[in-house]
Amino acid sequence: MAYFVTGATGFIGRFLIAELIDHREGPIHVLCRASSLGRMEALIRQWGSDRVQPVVGDLGQPGLGVDPEWVAEHAGSIDHFFHLAAIYDITADDATNDAMNIDGTRNALALAEALDAGCFHQVSSVAAAGDYHGRFDETMFEEGQPLPSPYHRTKYESEKIVRDESVVPWRVYRPAIVVGHSETGAMDKIDGPYYLFPLIKRLRDNLPSWLPLVGVDLGDTNVVPVDYVAKAMDHLGHLPDRDGEAFHLVNPEPQPVVDMVNAFCAAAGAPRFATPVSRNVTAGPLSLVPRSLRPLNLMTAVIRTAPAQLLLDQTLGRLGLPAEALAHTSFPSVFDSRITEKALAGSGISVPPLETYVRTLWSYWEENLDDTVGRDPKARAALKDKTVVITGASSGIGKVVALKVAQAGGIPVLVARGKEKLEETKAVIEGRGGQAYVFPCDLSDLEAIDRLCEQLVAELPSVDYVINNAGRSIRRSLKLSQDRFHDFERTMQLNYFGAIRLVMGLMPQLHAQRSGHIVNISSIGVQTNPPRFSAYVASKAALDAWSNVVSSEVVGHGITFTNVHMPLVRTPMIAPTKIYDKFPTISPAQAADTVIKALVDKPHEINTALGTAGELAHTIAPRAAFRVLNLAYQVFPDSAAAKGQKPASQAAAAAEEAPAENRRETEQMLLAQLFRGVHW
Repeated sequence: MAYFVTGATGFIGRFLIAELIDHREGPIHVLCRASSLGRMEALIRQWGSDRVQPVVGDLGQPGLGVDPEWVAEHAGSIDHFFHLAAIYDITADDATNDAMNIDGTRNALALAEALDAGCFHQVSSVAAAGDYHGRFDETMFEEGQPLPSPYHRTKYESEKIVRDESVVPWRVYRPAIVVGHSETGAMDKIDGPYYLFPLIKRLRDNLPSWLPLVGVDLGDTNVVPVDYVAKAMDHLGHLPDRDGEAFHLVNPEPQPVVDMVNAFCAAAGAPRFATPVSRNVTAGPLSLVPRSLRPLNLMTAVIRTAPAQLLLDQTLGRLGLPAEALAHTSFPSVFDSRITEKALAGSGISVPPLETYVRTLWSYWEENLDDTVGRDPKARAALKDKTVVITGASSGIGKVVALKVAQAGGIPVLVARGKEKLEETKAVIEGRGGQAYVFPCDLSDLEAIDRLCEQLVAELPSVDYVINNAGRSIRRSLKLSQDRFHDFERTMQLNYFGAIRLVMGLMPQLHAQRSGHIVNISSIGVQTNPPRFSAYVASKAALDAWSNVVSSEVVGHGITFTNVHMPLVRTPMIAPTKIYDKFPTISPAQAADTVIKALVDKPHEINTALGTAGELAHTIAPRAAFRVLNLAYQVFPDSAAAKGQKPASQAAAAAEEAPAENRRETEQMLLAQLFRGVHW
């Protein structure tokens, strides 16, 4: 069996290719412009299959511009022709939509006919339903629906071309709004609900999460993850006797826009919206009012007017939310997908609830697609062309800091023990047009650090910033540490000795430059002294004290320090302690934003309000502070890992740490909420 795929480098296309590689046999020919061969070859290496073969062509040329000799050679051998190359962007103009969606479809059909393909698979969109009000099932198409934008119009017209003009058997797939992968969050563009993310982030950063906001009922939307779309297309495309049908790749249950926005707000830690006046409240009295005069439809009509679009562009548009996208946040249609659901029955392929993967989507956007730092002129002025040495850069905070430094034009110098992960991060940075260096090093080995320092001084043009991020955390009570003195030695070796050995090794270079800034990722625990962290907190406190003393000796040469007393961060380092799964934590991206602030503003310390309050409490009321900490010691048990146990599963580990009484669980959550960010 052989395949031809257009749009293989696109978002859906990449995942469909992966499905075909995993589940099907035979060559997979992929259309590729000559200028994009390098990118295609990189993707082929990622897919890890020599079955994927690039075919040079162009969507805008008749027959896709494929060499006639290649067509003659492969005529009659292509079983499935998947046409995904198109514009999936509500903000694109008429000319772009026409060229990609209409002309591109005609050119693809011409090639499929020349190849005598077995089936032409057209990836359309639910946008083909336009502004049809009511239930729109998979047998419906030409229903006289209004087409409110170039995107809606060309999606409708390209599907009509396939239905009316194709001499090759065809199948049509109409995805709803496609978001990132439900397991990894992977996404490569800002579209659909992602336009709202910068606004949600701004709300989180400026308002408390408990503050309710007044929202409006914006109707229903429909989002599906890209992995569902790719798996469903692969399965449906190979079912026998389904030619001439359309399939809705949608969530069977319409999702209120406000509910979707609130799900992302919850994932981000932002305040949520309440809708005091919604369809449920107004359905009765407004049921007699013509549809066009109902509040939701009136609001939509106003938003789509030219004056409103101009106003929105000058307000929300400055936050990255295009007026065109806001005008099409909801669907007047309810998409009936019973035919698709029946066809997928027994395959194990279904749409996961948004709530199960919403945090994954948010985290991926925040760590990979949020361009706030890159658009900040102050950050660019401070970091452009500056070398930033980052330890622990293979994952967590260090990796995200590296991505943000590169976004601002800086040059991350990636240091960690595992070279492979560092190279992956470097490849991502270079793929986005940045530059990075990789220096593998075991930072618990002092002699290895000495060699690293020699390399850095010899190979880098300068050392402008050093971020001591690599660290080891151990959560274990003293009573379980009596025969584990090595816990204290290991934390001191990496968190203290390793950090100061690196700084001392680079200090001659910093003195020669008469400049340099060192950022130590410390802990809120240094200020609050939580129980069970004696090894970890002591090592971080030692680094704080050392930096404070050395600061006074080197400030005359322009060398400065910042100690960041970081609250609890959702990283792999805290994963072994299962009770943290229920704790309010900040994301690695939030922590990375704090580190960027330390690089740009260079304050002596960055503290949270709670950390400062804890430090003050220990100063003015130490006995009361220790009483509270002792209560926490009683309420939060040692983890299974601290006890030296290896539970069979995550659920077993969580059960081991669960309190014996419901009252204790209530106390746990109360303390976790009152002292947000403290490592209990």
